Amino acid sequence: MRRSQLWLASVAFLLAVGQFWTGDTRAEADLAIADGLKVTIEYTLTLPDKTVADSNVGQAPFSYVQGAHQIVPGLEKAMVGLKAGQKKRVNVSPEGGYGVYDKDARITVKKAQVPAEVKAGALLRSPDGRSVTVLEVSEKDVILDLNHPLAGKNLVFDVKVVKVEKQAPQPSAPKTP
Repeated sequence: MRRSQLWLASVAFLLAVGQFWTGDTRAEADLAIADGLKVTIEYTLTLPDKTVADSNVGQAPFSYVQGAHQIVPGLEKAMVGLKAGQKKRVNVSPEGGYGVYDKDARITVKKAQVPAEVKAGALLRSPDGRSVTVLEVSEKDVILDLNHPLAGKNLVFDVKVVKVEKQAPQPSAPKTP
């Protein structure tokens, strides 16, 4: 084999290997959001009055597993089929977000059960990790709203899909005899 043929064969081999290795990356870039895939997004959540309720733009992107109910149902449903690089505005009703506001989801606790400096409007964390809003503080009692702070609100998500990827296989539990 002549030197030029050997060089061309080497280049062809390297190109073939390069396509093999980059092929997986291109395949992942073409993945559409579907159940079981890890999705990484940038988002801004606004309320109908244009108040920004939450955003991670300019910060670390947020990742979740599609279909695992890690985000509000209305947003999760709207994400199906999107690919990396795509943007979407999603309007989510209270039913597809944090639920309708329940007027009966209020409790009265003794003032000694909450931090001493608590004031009406403050957000507290319940023992089970939920956010609760302080509605009223009296000498002896505190009225707490157990609804999520965004319950009953229409939500507007501006989302950019940063990445869609397959999940790493989870280790299986050891088999018992």
